[in-house]
Amino acid sequence: MDSQVGYLLNFLSYLAVTIPILGVGIFVFTFTTPYKEFELIKNGSQTDDPKKMAAAKAAAHDLGGKIIGLAIVLGSAVYHSVSLLDLLIWGIVGVVFQVLVFYLFEWLTPFKVVSEIPNGNVSVGIFASRLSIAAGLLLAALISY
Repeated sequence: MDSQVGYLLNFLSYLAVTIPILGVGIFVFTFTTPYKEFELIKNGSQTDDPKKMAAAKAAAHDLGGKIIGLAIVLGSAVYHSVSLLDLLIWGIVGVVFQVLVFYLFEWLTPFKVVSEIPNGNVSVGIFASRLSIAAGLLLAALISY
């Protein structure tokens, strides 16, 4: 019974570090983009304007992919970390690299992601989402000892 309590406390400790990192990651993602994802998503659900609805879908795909990508990195960090500090460091690395991937994508593409998503280009939102997920998978695989 005592070992089960220890496992539960370990679970809760890692959860108490992981969830805030995910929250900070979401904040950083929304802070570093010039468009406001949550506002676009909200406005798209309260209108019949096709452009606003498309912008909401594009923003939801983009932000959702970033969150999934970061969650994949955090899952790997939890699995591989040797301490809570180690988890925190890898979590921060994951957030930083997910943001860098977005801006590398912005720099390399012939279009501007930061203007396409608010304009309702759902294809760009989906592509950005998949790129974030792929980056998360690769970053997760790189966390090892």
